[in-house]
Amino acid sequence: MLIVVVPTIGRRDTYPALERVVHSFSHNLPPYFPHLRIDLVIEEDCQTADDIVALSLTNPSVRVVTVPRDYRTARRTRFKARANHYAAAVRHIEGEARDNVWVLHMDDDTGIGLDTARELACFVNTQRISGKDAKHLAQGVLCFPRELTAKRLIWLADAIRPGCDIGLFAATTGRGSPIAGLHGELLLVRASVEATIGWDFGPRTIVEDAEFALHFCQQYPGRSDWIPARSFGASPATVTDFFRQRERWVCGLLELTMRSAIPLRRRLLLLHNVMVWSCAPLAHPVVVLLIGIVLGDPNPNPASAFLAPVWALNIAYCAWLYWEGIKLNVASSAHPRRLWWEIACLVILSSLFAFWELAGILRGVLRFLRSGEPKFTVIAKPT
Repeated sequence: MLIVVVPTIGRRDTYPALERVVHSFSHNLPPYFPHLRIDLVIEEDCQTADDIVALSLTNPSVRVVTVPRDYRTARRTRFKARANHYAAAVRHIEGEARDNVWVLHMDDDTGIGLDTARELACFVNTQRISGKDAKHLAQGVLCFPRELTAKRLIWLADAIRPGCDIGLFAATTGRGSPIAGLHGELLLVRASVEATIGWDFGPRTIVEDAEFALHFCQQYPGRSDWIPARSFGASPATVTDFFRQRERWVCGLLELTMRSAIPLRRRLLLLHNVMVWSCAPLAHPVVVLLIGIVLGDPNPNPASAFLAPVWALNIAYCAWLYWEGIKLNVASSAHPRRLWWEIACLVILSSLFAFWELAGILRGVLRFLRSGEPKFTVIAKPT
C-alpha cells in the first residue's frame, strides 16, 4: 500500500497548485500502485477547506485529514511537523503503521509524472527483503519545470537545487545515511519507521525534514537509498519569496544545531554544512573582485598559493551544480531543450544569484541570533 501525504496551509494562493498536484497523483500512481490513498492534511477552518473537501470528492482515493485546532503533541510541536505527526498518529490508529505500507511525503506544489511512479514502484518492489539489506527510506530529485515558475530569472537562480540533489544529497542518502538532510517532498519512508521516529520534535522546529533525517541516521544507519525519480515543483514567485525561503532554511538548520537530543557529531557536521553554504557566495570571482576593490586592492591574490587550486575546485563544483541543475529543469519542462539565452544568462548572472543566496542566508542568521519566536514561512505557490 502507498499513502501519499500532502500537508497544506490551505490558503487561496496555494490552492491552485494543490489542485494540480493532486491530479498528477491521481493520474500517474494507480497504474503502479493499485492500493493507493492520498491524504490531504489541513488545519481546521483553513481558508480553502470547502474547496479541498470538494477536490477529495472527485476521486475515491483522496481523503481529507483535518488537524483539530486544539490538537497538541507531547512536546508542543507546531507548524508542518505538527500536521505530519497528527497524520502519522491517525495511520497508527487505523493499523497502517506496518512494514509493508509506504508513505510518500509531498509538498502541496510538487507533482509527479508517470516516470516518477514507475521508479517508486521499482524501489518498493526491490524492498521485499528483510535484515540488514532492507532499506526503509528513499528520496529522489526535485525539479522545476519552466512553465511552473512565474519569473524566469528566479527559475535560473533555483537551478542549484536539483544540482544539489544529484550531488550532495545523492552522495549521502544514497550511501545509507541522510546526514546532509532530506527534502519534504518525494520522501518515501516505511510507515512503521515513520511511526517509530514520529515528527514531535518541539515547538521551534521549522525544518522538520532535516530533523527527521538526523533521527533516522541515529536509529536506522545504512538504511536509506537514492532513487532516479523526479518530482516537479515551482520556484518562488518573487525575489522576496526567494529570500524568505532561504531565511527559513538557514534559521531552522541553525536551530537544529542546538538540539542536545541529536548526537554532537551530527550537529557539528550540520553546522559545517551551513557554514560552507554561507561562505560559498563570497567565493564567487566577481564577489572576490568587488571585495578587493572595496578594500583598495583591485587585484586580490590568495594569502597562500595552496588556496588557489582549492578555491578553483570549489568554484568548479558550484558551476557544475548550476549546469547540471538547469539540465534537469529543462528536461522536466514542456519544451525540453535549453535556449541559448538561458545558458548565457546563467553564466552572466551567476554573481547576482550568489548575492541572492547570501542575502537570504544573512537574513536567516540574523533571525536566529535574535532568538525570537520561530516563524514557518509559507510562500505563494505558482500554478
